[in-house]
Amino acid sequence: MELLYSPASPYSAKARMASRYLGLDVTAVRVDTNAEPASLMDNNPLGKIPVLLLDGGGSVYDSVAIMHYLNRLSGHKLYPKKDQKRTEAEVLEALCDGITDCLLAIVYERRSRPEEKVHQPWIDKQWSKVVKGLDYLNANLPKTGKKLHGGHFALAAMISYLELRFAGEWADGRKTLADWPETFSKSFKDYAEMKASA
Repeated sequence: MELLYSPASPYSAKARMASRYLGLDVTAVRVDTNAEPASLMDNNPLGKIPVLLLDGGGSVYDSVAIMHYLNRLSGHKLYPKKDQKRTEAEVLEALCDGITDCLLAIVYERRSRPEEKVHQPWIDKQWSKVVKGLDYLNANLPKTGKKLHGGHFALAAMISYLELRFAGEWADGRKTLADWPETFSKSFKDYAEMKASA
C-alpha cells in the first residue's frame, strides 16, 4: 500500500505513525497538493491528503477513515476492544483533530489573504478554541504506556504541528502537555526519526 502525504500535514503524520506502529507494509509517498497530481486527484476527488492507496486498487481517505481501516487490517490493534476505552480513544482523537482543524484555519486565513484583509476576529475565535482544548488536554492527558491507540497518534501529530507553526505560542503554562511527547517517544520509538524525516 501507499500513503500519499505532505510533510507538514498533521493528519498525514497521524496516519503514518499509526501504520509504522502497527508494522504494516505502507510506503509513504510525498505529494504536492497544489500541483494536483493524478495520483492524488484520481484517488480522492477532494484533492486532500492523506490518501491510502490499496494494493488491490481503490483508496481510503480521510485520516479518520484511514485509521479505522488500519485498525481492521491489523486485527484491531489500533483501538481498545472494550467499548468504554474505545470511546475514550475516539473522543481524544476527535478533540486533537478538532484543535488541529482550528490551527489550520488560522494558518490558511493568514496565508491565503493579503495582510490587510486577514480577519483577526476569525483568528481569535479559532485560537480561543485551541486554548480551551489545550488546557483540557494539559489537565487530562491519556495514559501512555506500551499500548498506543489512535488518540495518542492524533495528539502527537497535533503537538508536532503546534511546534511547527506556533512555536513559542502555546506551551507556557502547559508543561504537562508540552512534556508529553517525551513520554510518547518512549512508547513509540520511531517518533523522533519520523519527525526528522518528514
